[in-house]
Amino acid sequence: MHTRRLGTNGPEVSAIGLGCMGMSEFYAGRDDQESLATLDRALELGVTFLDTADMYGPHKNEELIGSWMRGLSADRRDSIFLATKFGMVREGVNGPVSKIDGRPEYVRAACDASLKRLGIDTIDLYYQHRVDPETPIEDTVGAMADLVRAGKVRYLGLSEASAASLDRACKIHPIAALQSEYSLWTRDIEVHGNLAAARRNGVALVAYSPLGRGMLTGSFASVADIPAADYRQISPRFQGDNFARNRELVGKLETMAAKKGILAGQLALAWVLAQGNDIIPIPGTKRRKYLEQNAASVDVELSAAELAELNAAFPPDVAVGTRYPEAQMPRVNA
Repeated sequence: MHTRRLGTNGPEVSAIGLGCMGMSEFYAGRDDQESLATLDRALELGVTFLDTADMYGPHKNEELIGSWMRGLSADRRDSIFLATKFGMVREGVNGPVSKIDGRPEYVRAACDASLKRLGIDTIDLYYQHRVDPETPIEDTVGAMADLVRAGKVRYLGLSEASAASLDRACKIHPIAALQSEYSLWTRDIEVHGNLAAARRNGVALVAYSPLGRGMLTGSFASVADIPAADYRQISPRFQGDNFARNRELVGKLETMAAKKGILAGQLALAWVLAQGNDIIPIPGTKRRKYLEQNAASVDVELSAAELAELNAAFPPDVAVGTRYPEAQMPRVNA
């Protein structure tokens, strides 16, 4: 596995990470034993950059990863670079997000709770999951910086922060990573200046959903293929006419991938990787088969002509439908 640096002064991490959210919630087919086997296989492949959050489950994903890490030898545990997040407060046990909380006292309490669930003394990378519109980001990042000084956190990150928020945060403490959705069909950060702000501040871009929540793999031929109780049932890009038009885009990707002798998802990941060495995709999966396919994409080389063809087929505004339900959109690029 190749490595990439997490920000100008950050550590080397695997060039592709593993998003662990779907192991515990939002996508159908939870299977803890296969998830644990997938985590084992990730280490074997050198995929050591793991991503979770306290709201996944909620708490169940951190607990799953924590239980897995407790069974590892010291050297295997030391090879892991673990990221988690705080700030999205769920309503009830399994309810929707009721608010975003970036108050300093909440930051401290959330960190302590994550450390306990994960069974570790220090979080490698701690993200504010969404920017709290009611709390100045200077206050939130200041509290996060205190966690670094206390030895509870090594590096700081923001998720779905706007260019302006990132600029302000970087004046308080170095930010190692900006996590944002980024893929062939979600290129908002190129248009809104987030990617430019990250590069201006020496911040790595950690790309979540680089496979378009599975759409760019060609896994779904019709809406009927989406399992019940799956987040994509309410995702605008997977609804009705939106699905049909977006699926046409995937046909182009499949054709190009077939010419190259690779899978559509591998081509999609190779495109993300080719956008700069400061970009680290974290495709999520809970199955070894897909993990292995994703990891192999680091060896896919794209020519200038192939990149131009992909960019022409997938301009920044190509996807039909918002990437979250309308009520959730104010939480991104905040």
